[in-house]
Amino acid sequence: MYRKKSLIGMLGWYGVAATVLAYILVSFSLISPTNWLYQLLNFTGALGITIETYYKKDYQPFWLNFIWMLIAAAAIISILLR
Repeated sequence: MYRKKSLIGMLGWYGVAATVLAYILVSFSLISPTNWLYQLLNFTGALGITIETYYKKDYQPFWLNFIWMLIAAAAIISILLR
């Protein structure tokens, strides 16, 4: 049980770090919002937070990040189809 809780906590912290990193990279023009890395960081970041908030039954951030993840997935598909 402790190991599972610890893993889920790490996923949440990864999600925070990935989302903040994506924002920093775009804010300082190090990558563009249409760059696949930006969208991948947003997708995996939102996924990590979604998993943790679902596990903790904290549904407002769950839905926010679930929608964030869907937007990033759609952007990744759009980038790949170009």
